Amino acid sequence: MAMNVMLPVLPAMARDLQVSDAAIQLVLTVFLFATGVVQLIIGPLADRFGRRPVLLTTTTIYLGATTLAWLAPTLEWLLVARVIQATSAASMTLSRAIIRDLFDRAKAASMIGYVTMAMAIIPMVSPSIGGLLGEWYGWRSTFLFLDLIGIMVVLLVWFDLGETHTPTGISVSQLAHDYVALLKEPGFWAYVMCASLASGAYFAFLGGAPFVGDQIIGMTPSMLGLYFGFVAIGYMAGNFLSGRYSQRVGIEQMMAAGGITAAVGVGIALALMSSFEPQAEFLFIPMALVGVGNGLTLPNSTAGALSVRPDLAGSASGIAGFVQIGMGAVLATLSGTLITVENQAMPLYLLMFASSVAGALIAFAMYRRVRRFGPVSAQS
Repeated sequence: MAMNVMLPVLPAMARDLQVSDAAIQLVLTVFLFATGVVQLIIGPLADRFGRRPVLLTTTTIYLGATTLAWLAPTLEWLLVARVIQATSAASMTLSRAIIRDLFDRAKAASMIGYVTMAMAIIPMVSPSIGGLLGEWYGWRSTFLFLDLIGIMVVLLVWFDLGETHTPTGISVSQLAHDYVALLKEPGFWAYVMCASLASGAYFAFLGGAPFVGDQIIGMTPSMLGLYFGFVAIGYMAGNFLSGRYSQRVGIEQMMAAGGITAAVGVGIALALMSSFEPQAEFLFIPMALVGVGNGLTLPNSTAGALSVRPDLAGSASGIAGFVQIGMGAVLATLSGTLITVENQAMPLYLLMFASSVAGALIAFAMYRRVRRFGPVSAQS
């Protein structure tokens, strides 16, 4: 929600803070980069001290940063607040680790699929909420809304979340040794890169869609927020399919199917936007297939990455999140800076298509490897 709720009000932010459209994109990209860095730190901390205390601490820090963002008089102030606000990444990182704590490799893929299907409601409704709040009360109201959500998360963790991981109590040097060992696992990196390339297409869309909707199509913030729901609906559908079929079909096959589906969706959008007068339907409806593709790929590739070293699920989730968010931030920045009214956003679709196809190729390679040698683990 901290990433999606403000997408429709980015143009209003730029006007109020008197900065360019390119500069205001930093509100998104700086947050993404900071989120990636935070995940590198959060994973090992959660392996060392447990999931619950880390979640309570980071969410409290997030609340203070969100209040600072609400008060921001300049872009620089806002960007500093967004960097601190990225502690919310702990919730993403540790939700996956908690699932892997509770279930084995195959079951974890299904459970991550079901959980992220529910999570997909947030990016579906957040832009709509942000667009309406922006029109009624101004862009700053989105941060007050995020503060309320943060308070709810703190209460939920405090009263409902038990500890799912026995803190290791190992020394910092041993933790660093295990961390490096994980980084040396080729199978781990294959799953991570598949997830990162698949989600990269979505992040590129996040970086470019507000500009396309505002400058090329002429959409209002509330309309832009509503149309973002198509991607989220597709993502929910893909996650439902992962929850239903991952155990039966296999995670590598599901990853490959996701890459193909996303590439097809981008191809359709590219054909429509380049052949006809740009319309909101041409921009957003094909993106539902990108959502389906990500819903097939991400739960399965995440479960695979966390299963290479189950004892280091927190660290694995942190590294995976760092690479995924980092690549997403790069692609979001590229899409936000390369597209213009003159080129009709063609660089956006080319970036998305290349990212989806690359992820599918890695998934096919992993499928062939698993068929030959069996599931990937640190010992295989």
